[in-house]
Amino acid sequence: MRAIVLKSHGDPDVLTLTDVPDPEPGPEEVVVEVTATALNRADVLQRMGFYPEPGPPREHEIPGMELSGTVVARGARVTMWREGDAVMGIVTGGAYAERVAVHERMLLPVPQSVPVADAAAIPEVWITAFDALVVQGGLTSGRTALVHAGASGVGTAAIQIAKAIGAGVVVTASTAKVAACRELGADAVVDYTSEDFVTVAREATVGRGVDVVLDVIGGDYLDRNVEALAVKGRIVQVGLMGGGQTPFNLGAMLAKRATLIGTTLRGRPLEEKIAITRRFGDEILPLFDGGALRPVIDRRYPLEAIADAHRHMEANANVGKILIDLLPIV
Repeated sequence: MRAIVLKSHGDPDVLTLTDVPDPEPGPEEVVVEVTATALNRADVLQRMGFYPEPGPPREHEIPGMELSGTVVARGARVTMWREGDAVMGIVTGGAYAERVAVHERMLLPVPQSVPVADAAAIPEVWITAFDALVVQGGLTSGRTALVHAGASGVGTAAIQIAKAIGAGVVVTASTAKVAACRELGADAVVDYTSEDFVTVAREATVGRGVDVVLDVIGGDYLDRNVEALAVKGRIVQVGLMGGGQTPFNLGAMLAKRATLIGTTLRGRPLEEKIAITRRFGDEILPLFDGGALRPVIDRRYPLEAIADAHRHMEANANVGKILIDLLPIV
């Protein structure tokens, strides 16, 4: 099968299209013929040598953390899926390939309202946003979230999840992406190039502050996130695009009785990832067919143009997900 293999680390040109052996399913695994995969910031970091796939090194280092496609083979103990089923899911790596072996409980059915080729835009960012906002952040109806990078894959999912559960949502975005965030339903959009998100967040909550902050930026946003919080609010840190080290006013955090949660999805034990996948499937997935949610796709590339896709992500030009098509769209 064809796959994108990292034989070295560096700029996008190290992404090499080559032939590798087809995967064989383990007893509780299925093999998925991949229709599409999607880019994530973790893929860029892995390509640069900063974020290796968890676990023992594989024979071939193949990036890619999410996929959609069709089941083509099953292990001996698989009970959830049949050949021909349309599925989607997250993996620790290997999705930049024509076929992937995945534990059966890590897969979800593709919503009937979403084409299989578009469903690759759902698993990683939607599960991340749900886990950060609802499961760890405690967001519920009547509360308010502040979401940074509102036009990113995680951001566009977070806006829709917040609105679907009856919560308010304030987001930050660059000037060119403000309108897209408003169209998705954000209650207030902060142009971070000219506005202060602390001021807007407190105005939007009539001075109370937000209950949850979903932050993919880090760096000097941390102190300001605490300023924007309500008493007993939670900051859920899921990324560090602005840097991982910064001076921090612990006194302000104590005064707010705030909680700072650091989290990643990729490195969790299998059973933890299965648990959040199944909960997302129960609580959020039906809302796609109900019309409340939709994947946001910026653009798509063929597998042969994977380097161009990475360059587009690194330019921070995308609104929503960047997809990679492994099969022709029909």
